[in-house]
Amino acid sequence: MTAVQPALQPPAHVEHPAITKVRQRRAQSLQLRIADAITAFAGSMPFVYVHVVVFAAWMLLLEKSPWPTLTLVVSLEAIFLSTFVMIGQNRAAAYQQAKADHDFLEQELELKTNTQLTREIHVLTTELHRRVIDNA
Repeated sequence: MTAVQPALQPPAHVEHPAITKVRQRRAQSLQLRIADAITAFAGSMPFVYVHVVVFAAWMLLLEKSPWPTLTLVVSLEAIFLSTFVMIGQNRAAAYQQAKADHDFLEQELELKTNTQLTREIHVLTTELHRRVIDNA
């Protein structure tokens, strides 16, 4: 009777080490934490719901002619939101660059290690050949 092997479980959330470092650096800056929070909220459905409710109430209940002021407010909000979009893009680019740099260094190290192992295998093979074939 054979024991049933438990299914292999994937590891808990594993993050790339370079991403972890960038995330930790961002966490140390109050300005970046605030920008990240605003960006996260601005890219969510609750943000859309809040705006639908506020703008509908403004247009239907608060002002008889809301368009000039509403246009100004929406324009100003668009300016700030576009800034937060760029901050989010910069954050994503920083993550990608940090990961690319880390991966490049790891691949270079792996290449050097493999090259060294290949050289050592060649030396051992040559020595083995010399002992077996030459002494035969």
